[in-house]
Amino acid sequence: MPENMKSNIEEVCVKENRIFDGKILSVRCDEVSLPSGRLATREVVEHKPAVGMIAFTDKKTVLLVKQYRYAVHEETLEICAGLIEPGEDSAQAAEREMQEELNVKASKLYRIGEFYASPGFCTELFTLYLAEGLTRSALPQDDDENVSVAEVKLSDVPKMIREGKIRDSKTFAALSWLMAKEGIAPEG
Repeated sequence: MPENMKSNIEEVCVKENRIFDGKILSVRCDEVSLPSGRLATREVVEHKPAVGMIAFTDKKTVLLVKQYRYAVHEETLEICAGLIEPGEDSAQAAEREMQEELNVKASKLYRIGEFYASPGFCTELFTLYLAEGLTRSALPQDDDENVSVAEVKLSDVPKMIREGKIRDSKTFAALSWLMAKEGIAPEG
């Protein structure tokens, strides 16, 4: 954090209580000391880092993934995304995930930036890429996934967001970034 933004707001863990350790995430319920000296409880989901890719075609379309998400009991429309596996850097994970989910490879992969998925309770750090120059290249889909590909005109995205057809936060953020880059105004 830049020096001019730092303040005495840090919360210090007094007691860590591990609740669950899973394959992709762990859960803690920590007791923390606030700057005021009071104690508070913080529920934390420790999540592996992930990547997401805006697969942008030369036809001004984006390739999105349709996938049933059990947690919300609905099929979502999302950018291609996945976890960074041990031994991979974020760019390698991006290339692998695009081949598994979209059956494409990018000749140009631009790192846009990083963001926390939901920093109020989760440590998941998400690296976002713009993928262009797409060509066919497939890897087998993960055993626990059943995804299909949807090609969407970028000009249709503002209406889809307004109508609630895109509700995944990483996808909402990524496509909003792309619309701004391409000069497409959101619908009011």
